Amino acid sequence: MDDKFLKPYDPQATEDKIYQKWEDSGFFNPDKCVEAGICSADAETFSIVLPPPNVTGTLHMGHAAMLAIEDIIVRFNRMRGKKTLWIPGTDSAAIATQSKVESEIYKKEKKTRYDIGREELMKRINVFTEDSKSIILNQLRKMGSSLDWSRYAYTLDEKRYHAVMTAFVRMYEAGLIYRGARIVNWDPALQTTVSDDEMVRKETKDKFYYLKYGPFIIGTARPETKFGDKYVVMHPDDKRYSKYKHGDKIELEWINGPITATIIKDSAVDMEFGTGVMTITPWHDLTDFEIAERHDLDKEQIIDYNGKLLPIAGEFKGMHIKKARDLIVEKLEKKGLVESIDEGYVHSLSINDRGGATIEPQIKEQWFIDVDKEFVLEDSKIEGIRSGSSTTLKKLMKKTVESGQIDILPERFKKTYYHWIDNLRPWCISRQIWFGHRIPVWYKDKKMYVGVKEPEKAGWEQDPDTLDTWFSSGLWTFSTLGWPETTSDLTEYHPTNVLETGYDIIFFWVARMILMSGFHLGDTPFKTVYLHGLVRDEKGQKMSKSIGNIIDPLDMIQKYGGDATRLSLIIGVAPGNDLKLSENKIKGYKHFANKIWNISRFILSNIENSELKERPPLTEKDEGLLRELEETVRSATEDIEKYRLDLAADKIYQYIWHSLADVILEESKEVLNGEDSYEKLSRKWTLYEILTTSLKLLHPFMPYVTEEIWSSLPKKDRELLMVTKWPAHIN
Repeated sequence: MDDKFLKPYDPQATEDKIYQKWEDSGFFNPDKCVEAGICSADAETFSIVLPPPNVTGTLHMGHAAMLAIEDIIVRFNRMRGKKTLWIPGTDSAAIATQSKVESEIYKKEKKTRYDIGREELMKRINVFTEDSKSIILNQLRKMGSSLDWSRYAYTLDEKRYHAVMTAFVRMYEAGLIYRGARIVNWDPALQTTVSDDEMVRKETKDKFYYLKYGPFIIGTARPETKFGDKYVVMHPDDKRYSKYKHGDKIELEWINGPITATIIKDSAVDMEFGTGVMTITPWHDLTDFEIAERHDLDKEQIIDYNGKLLPIAGEFKGMHIKKARDLIVEKLEKKGLVESIDEGYVHSLSINDRGGATIEPQIKEQWFIDVDKEFVLEDSKIEGIRSGSSTTLKKLMKKTVESGQIDILPERFKKTYYHWIDNLRPWCISRQIWFGHRIPVWYKDKKMYVGVKEPEKAGWEQDPDTLDTWFSSGLWTFSTLGWPETTSDLTEYHPTNVLETGYDIIFFWVARMILMSGFHLGDTPFKTVYLHGLVRDEKGQKMSKSIGNIIDPLDMIQKYGGDATRLSLIIGVAPGNDLKLSENKIKGYKHFANKIWNISRFILSNIENSELKERPPLTEKDEGLLRELEETVRSATEDIEKYRLDLAADKIYQYIWHSLADVILEESKEVLNGEDSYEKLSRKWTLYEILTTSLKLLHPFMPYVTEEIWSSLPKKDRELLMVTKWPAHIN
């Protein structure tokens, strides 16, 4: 027995050394596995891409859960002899990264991006991202992630940049990308549009104002937007207002004097909310904008892009909306136009998660992807859409899931996905920031050029906007495999097998990957979507700095080891369910790692190498023990294949702790101390078989301690447990 078993298991002294051994072997790369004969050249492939963490910070427990789940799936498939590829990468996180760097510059130098210029800002951002990348990649290793580092990708590297430019040009040429004026999410602080996923809803308590609008009472929480309201909208079926006809005109007194208002009948009005009548501000509200679009109504801007009122506000011109609100209400009260004020109105404000500013909807000319425009899909592998037939991006996104080509786990999220697709609007893909994939459009003398490369002749000026990061992330499953070139990786590993991510970004990332892969490849990006839940504290609260309940995965790895941290994020957590996590749970699985170590020490200390040369005749009791073990193997294997990692991990845990440690080893002490050499030899061989099989079963879940024990086994299939065959039939 190896002398190291004389000491307790020490993950801090072991894990980095083990990871280096794995990385040095090269077997994270499936090509190296083929070269070494670990898997055959024509073996079944298994591929997965890492959802790229942002280069703006450190890993949190949500990332750790994702890494644990994906690494378990990857290690399991690698051990089953498949050519297994897990592609690593990081994301530029354009808005978050630029915002962070800009704030640091202003804090130290009191300068804005406009003071230092685009080129200098890019230099500073690149320095920041390079430093941050190295930190993130080290943390991925700490979690034991068996990623193929030779295929590492960054969303803004040269190959991915070329892929993004190619995708834009192809979609523009197909008529799916256009420039137009629509309502967008505008951040007045960062001076850019932001996507839906970059917004968080913040519950807030405000006043709600009931105002007299001619013969009607209308309700609003934002009286500062009402200067241009000249349409009053009601549901066509609302009998309370049946005497009013669509298009009727009424004269009334309003904020800055008398106006003529037009009656609009539209089914978007909620008859149960307030009085069932509302005025609309098409420039600053999405629902109002769509009503105006349907009826071809005027749209007038009330608030500028800095959050200040425009000349339409009269005496309030140039005033910030926060300051102006009370003054506007005061004026309305003097005119007798305030019916009542509800002081306790609770509603949700849209906040930019990247900068903290309140979002102000604005109509702006931007670049959009039209999800309803028909195009011809020349080469389709999507069931229900024939090659050469006409379709839309929205239909394509729905068919891939409806047909069963993509399975979403858990099943309940399919309804959420369909609902989102059915309500999908044009996707705004342009951002008014400098860091990111710059839009490949150039202008000169009222002419426009769209191309992958800059025009050869001088005088062309490139569009200053960059692309939404979800545009580049949507290409991730195939841009990481070499697209737009037809590489051997792309041919062999796409579609990928699984996309594993949090259920909170099913719309923003999963759906857009399906959109992009469907258009550019005529195929699905993956076969299965595995959605994990959020990691919360032990009381079920969201982890946050303000509450002080954050559990840092790196702190937990330092205290209890990567294995214990990983297992705590798996056991008891079904797909799609949130996890309540406490430090005590992680500590408990550190005890389990110690238990495995002690089990191994006991078995190895009772066996001589010569006793393992060939299988002896086994007693009936030992044959029964192996049958019990084989049932655990069968059941756990089925669970992992069905992505019920929680069930598989718990079965393996229960078997090792309670069946092996509590029962089999205790009963074996009497056998090993007895005189019957036949029974002894049978039990020794059986215990060794149980140990090696248990290590194989547990390896995907707790790779470090199992690999460390495996390195000291006197008889084994392969030098590294990581590439040892998954157990099948024991007897």
